Amino acid sequence: MEQNNQNANMSQDNSCGMGSGWNWCKMVQGHKIIKIIIIVLVALFISQMIFGFGWHNNWRGNGQVVNTITVSGKGEVVVKPDIATVSFGVIAENLDVAKAQTESATKINNIITFLKGKGVEEKDIKTTNYNIYPRYDYTRVSQVYPYTSKQILVAYVVSQTIEVKIRKISDAGVILSGVGEFGVTDVSGLSFTVDNQETVKDQARDLAIADAKAQAKVLAKGLDVRLTKIVSFSEAGNYPIYYGMEKSMMSGIGGGDAVAPSIPTGENKITSNVSITY
Repeated sequence: MEQNNQNANMSQDNSCGMGSGWNWCKMVQGHKIIKIIIIVLVALFISQMIFGFGWHNNWRGNGQVVNTITVSGKGEVVVKPDIATVSFGVIAENLDVAKAQTESATKINNIITFLKGKGVEEKDIKTTNYNIYPRYDYTRVSQVYPYTSKQILVAYVVSQTIEVKIRKISDAGVILSGVGEFGVTDVSGLSFTVDNQETVKDQARDLAIADAKAQAKVLAKGLDVRLTKIVSFSEAGNYPIYYGMEKSMMSGIGGGDAVAPSIPTGENKITSNVSITY
């Protein structure tokens, strides 16, 4: 057994030689090991770069459109309004809240009766605001400095506002003039709209899409490419633009022999802007 161990040790020593060259041989072997480690690390780095690049390309191919064409289109539809919307307000004051409410209710009821008599349906009349609040006055109590004042209740104020849709626009002037006979103190928010607003929006959108597709065909022909499927669509706009509308409505309010105001309705332009990506 001892002979075998001695032979093994001698074999290990003889692999690098004996004597003064033994240390040099060990150093050379160490340099070789370091070179091998560096080569392995470089190989791993290159492998990682190659595999990483392949995965990125695969992700791009599966999740991201590389070659696209984006075009915009605009569609406009001009229509004449067929509905007028306006708000009427009344105010009543009294030291007795109940009496103030009764006075306000009487005015509103008379207005509603008048509106129905002009063909306005009940579904087109709605209350948008109803308030009750105290109104105070301040009287000076002390006539010398520092002055003091006393808060005095003057009245309870009841205010109510109703919004009305007038579907027969030709009657709008007569209605605006007539409500003044029933104590209306405020008229505001006059606007003109189209009853089938969504249908008009759809028409504007269809025109915008057709415009965008036409531009896409021209662009594809110029670039000598082929259009495939649509991969993205977005829409902006789709809002009405009003032309020639009369918004100041206080003329004619006051009852008596008030002259019915002229109410120009103008036109509404519905605009749609779309963006399509092929």
